[in-house]
Formats: sequence, C-alpha cells, structure tokens
Amino acid sequence: MQKDVILQISNKIKEKRKERQITLQELADKAGVTKGFISQIENNRTVPSLTVLLSIIRSLNIDLNAFFDELQGDNGEEDKVLVRTKAQYQEFQKENARGFLYQRILSTHVQDKHIDIVLLRLQKNSRRAMVRTDAFEFKYVISGNIEYTIGENKHILGPGDSIYFDAREPHNPKNIGEEEAVILVVYFFIDK
Repeated sequence: MQKDVILQISNKIKEKRKERQITLQELADKAGVTKGFISQIENNRTVPSLTVLLSIIRSLNIDLNAFFDELQGDNGEEDKVLVRTKAQYQEFQKENARGFLYQRILSTHVQDKHIDIVLLRLQKNSRRAMVRTDAFEFKYVISGNIEYTIGENKHILGPGDSIYFDAREPHNPKNIGEEEAVILVVYFFIDK
C-alpha cells in the first residue's frame, strides 16, 4: 500500500509556503490557480493533478527532486496487512473549524484512487462554515448525535447510522447532543 504520500505532499506544500512567508493568495497567483484551491490542497480536501502539483512546487521555488526526495516512501513491497495503533493516528486541522478534532487513520491508494480514513470528534458547540470536498464521503456515527446538512437537506444521525454522499455539494455536520460525537469518515477522492 502507498503510505500517506498525498498527505505528505499537502503538508509539505503548507510547510514550505509558511516557511517562505508566502500567502495563500500569492501562491495561487504564481501557480495560476485559486486561493481556495490551494487551501483545499493544504487541508487535504482535494488531490491536485500532476500539472497543478508541479506548478505549485515551482511557484514555491523548490527543486522538484529535492521536494520528492524528502518524502518518506515505501520500501517497494506491497503490504498485505497493515496495522495502525491508536498512537499512530495523525492529528490534523482543517480550515476555520472550531471543535472539529481530526485524526487520520490511513491515507492510501486503491486501484489508483486516493482514499482517506479519518476519525472525527465533534465537540459540543463545534462549528464551521459549509464546505465542499472533491470526494465522495462515507460517514459512520460511532457515538453521539449529529445533524448533517447536505445542500438544503438536513439528516439526523445517531450511533450506528451512516451516510454516503457527493461531497462536492456544500455540507456540514453539527453535534446536536450533550456529549462529544465520534464519526468514522472515509473520503473517496475524485481525480481532477
């Protein structure tokens, strides 16, 4: 299995941009894309095409070989079994969200499709604006109660309930319970 390469790339872009004190808008202008698209890449909401990725790397004035050499690669062997302990989950944040605690369990490719598996903890009174993701999303509620808005529709979900949808539609979960809600999320990214 390919190990978190897309995640490493998005983190590296964000890290190098901040290191060079370049704003999202400045990088977007140099790379010929929108500020929102750069934000989506950095927050792992979309996977850039190879052409866009190369343009971003060049816009950051990074040598292509150096950029990719620093990524942690596979040992070349296909893992038949992959075990992840809770301690190996990678915490990360997404844009403008309060009370959304993310832990990445696995980011991989299956038959050339990028899949991201995440544990999302929604604290009571959590909030963020509606978002769009270049993916289909599957959500399984482990605990708590949530109201999931997709477009104009609202869906009430409790423990054991699940939902699958085209995340290019504006969407947002809201914790409507008194306790933290825990959701298993699987992103099936769409090639651009």
